[in-house]
Amino acid sequence: MNGLYPPKVQTAVEALLTTPAVCTPMLRQAVEAYAAKLCGGDREAREIPADLVAYVNKVTLCAYQTTDQDVQQLKEAGYSEDTIFEITLCASVGASLARLERGLMVLKGGQ
Repeated sequence: MNGLYPPKVQTAVEALLTTPAVCTPMLRQAVEAYAAKLCGGDREAREIPADLVAYVNKVTLCAYQTTDQDVQQLKEAGYSEDTIFEITLCASVGASLARLERGLMVLKGGQ
C-alpha cells in the first residue's frame, strides 16, 4: 500500500488480505487486485476462479445490482456464506481503493 493511506486504513486492508480467514489469503488478494484493476487501479491483475468472475465484476462495477440470486449461485457452486462475504469485502475494497487512487492522481494533475 506504499504509505498512500493513513495507518489505520493500511492496517485494516492488510488484515483483510493476509490474516487467517475462511478464504485463503491468496484468493482474497487475487479478488482485491482483480477488482482494483477493473476500476483502473495500478495493480497487476490476478486470475480468480471462473465461477467468481461474474459476481466479482458485478460487486466491483455495479454493486447495487447484486441480488440474492447472485449469492445463491455461488452457494450452489460450493461457496459458503462466509466465503462469499469475504470475497465481497475484498472486491469492494479493491474497487474503492482503486477509485480513491485515481481520484488522488487527478487532484495531483495526473490522468
